[in-house]
Amino acid sequence: MDVGELLNYQPDRGAKRPREEDSHEESRSKQKTAGRDGGRVLVRSEPDSEEPGGGDGEKILERLMDQDGEDPEGEPVDESTVKKMILTFEKRSYKNQELRIKFPDNPEKFMEAELDLNDIIQEMHVIATIPELYHLLVELNAELTDIDTLHESEEGAEVLIDALLDGQVVALMVQNMERLDETVKEEADGVYNTLAVIENMAEFRPGLCTEAAQQGLMQWLLKRIKAKMPFDANKLYCSEILAILLQNNDKTRELLGEMDGIDVLLQQLSVFKRHNPATPEEQEMMENLFDALCSCLMLPANRDRFLRGEGLQLMNLMLREKKMSRVSALKVLDYGMIGPEGSDNCHKFVDILGLRTIFPLFMKTPKKMKKVGISDKEHEEHVCSIIASMLRNLKGQQRSRLLSKFTENDCEKVDRLMELHFKYLEAVQLADKRIEGEKHDMVRRGEIIDDAMDDEFYLRRLDAGLFVLQLICYIMVEMCSAGVPQLQQRVHQILNLRGGSVKIVRHIMREYAENIGDGKSEEFKESEQKRIMELLENF
Repeated sequence: MDVGELLNYQPDRGAKRPREEDSHEESRSKQKTAGRDGGRVLVRSEPDSEEPGGGDGEKILERLMDQDGEDPEGEPVDESTVKKMILTFEKRSYKNQELRIKFPDNPEKFMEAELDLNDIIQEMHVIATIPELYHLLVELNAELTDIDTLHESEEGAEVLIDALLDGQVVALMVQNMERLDETVKEEADGVYNTLAVIENMAEFRPGLCTEAAQQGLMQWLLKRIKAKMPFDANKLYCSEILAILLQNNDKTRELLGEMDGIDVLLQQLSVFKRHNPATPEEQEMMENLFDALCSCLMLPANRDRFLRGEGLQLMNLMLREKKMSRVSALKVLDYGMIGPEGSDNCHKFVDILGLRTIFPLFMKTPKKMKKVGISDKEHEEHVCSIIASMLRNLKGQQRSRLLSKFTENDCEKVDRLMELHFKYLEAVQLADKRIEGEKHDMVRRGEIIDDAMDDEFYLRRLDAGLFVLQLICYIMVEMCSAGVPQLQQRVHQILNLRGGSVKIVRHIMREYAENIGDGKSEEFKESEQKRIMELLENF
C-alpha cells in the first residue's frame, strides 16, 4: 500500500470497526483527525515493511500520529488532565445521545460515536485511583462509579459521596439494574459492578444503608434473590448486600418485614433443609441469608412475621435433618426466642415438639459442628440460651413439659448442666487470673484503669466463657425456683460433691443482673434485675 492510498482512505461508516485486544486499543487512542473533511486515518499496527516506499510511509505515519505533539498515555494525571477528560466525555456523550435519538433504528449511524465514547470512558478509569481529584468530578458535575479507593483520601470521598447521594444515585443505579438482562454476560457484569459500588459506599458511610433501602434497593434485592435463575455470583453478592443493609439498623429491618422479606428469606433457605449447598459460594450465600434473618429477628415486629411464616417449623426440621444448615438454624432459634418478645415463639416451639430436637443437642455437642466452622462453645451457648429463654417465657402446661424433661432418666439433663457449669467456671477462673495479672502490671507501671479498660476486661471475660456460664447459672436458679424438689436437691448434691459453691452461683448471677439490659429501656432493665434477685432468694 503506498502513502497516497493511505492518506485518502475513508473507513466504511456502515460497518463496525474491528475491536482487538489492548495493543489495538492503544493504537486507536493515538489516531488523530486529519482535518474536518479528511475523514479518519486508519493506522495499521504492523505496516508491511517489504512494500516499496515502506520507510517513507512509516515517517509520514509518525508525523500524522504526533500532530498534536502529545501522548495521552504519557501525561501525568493532574487537574487539567481530568478537566480535559471530563469535557471530552461530555462532548462525546452528547454526540452519542443526539445520534441515538436521530437514528434510533439504525445502529450503524451511531457506531462511531459509541466507540469514541467507550474510548474516553476507558481513559477515565484512571481517575478512580486518585481520590484527591474527586472534587473536580463534583465541581464539573461528572459521575464516577469505581470507588474502591475511597479510604485513600477521605475528604475527597466525602465530597463525592455527598454529591452522589444528592443526585439520588442509588435510585438511579436500581433503575439501571432493572433494565439489564443478566443472561447477557456484559450486562450481568454491569449488575455485579453496580453492587460493588453500593457496597463500597455503604462500607465508607454505613448511614446511607437506610436511604439506599428506601430508594428501591431493598425491593430489588429481594426480587433478585427469589428470581428463578441458576445460582451465580450476582445472587451471592445480593445476599451479602442484604445482610449489610440489615446490620444494626432497625429501619431497614422494619422495611424488609413490611415487604414480606421474612417469607422470601424462609423460602430461599428451605432449599437447604434436606440438601447441602453444592459449592463453597452457595454455602456463603446460605450463611448470608441466615445472618440477614437473624438481624431481622432483633426487631420484635419481625418475630411475629417469623412465627406466622412457619419459621420455627423450618428451623426445627433443619435441626433434625443434620445438614449444614443445622448450625445456623440453631442460631436463628436463639434470636427468635430470646427476651420477653420471644414468648410466643417459645410456646409454639414446645407445641411443635421442639423439646425432642433441642435436648439431644444439649446432651451431646455434635462432632460435625467443627467441620462447618463452629466451636463447641458457640454451639453450647446457643443451646443454653434457647433453654434459658424457654424457662423465662413459658407458662402453664408448656413450662411443666420443659421441667419434666430435666427429671427424665434420673435427672441426666441436670447432670449434663452441672458438667457444663464446672467446665465454663474453670475457663472463666483462668481468664480472671490472667486479667488480674495484667491489672497488677498496669498499676505497677502507674497506669490508670478507667471505665473503658474495665469494660474491655469484662468483654474478654464474656468471650472466655462467662456469658455461657451466666446462662447455665440462670437455668440452675430457674429450675431450683420451679417448685420441683427433685431438681433442687440434685443441683445442690452435685455442687457439694464437686466442691462447688452456692455463693459463686449467686455472685455470677448478681454480676449478670448488673450488666443486663437491651440498651433501650431502663424500665425493662429494672424489672429484669428485680426478677433475678427474687429467683436468687429462692435458690
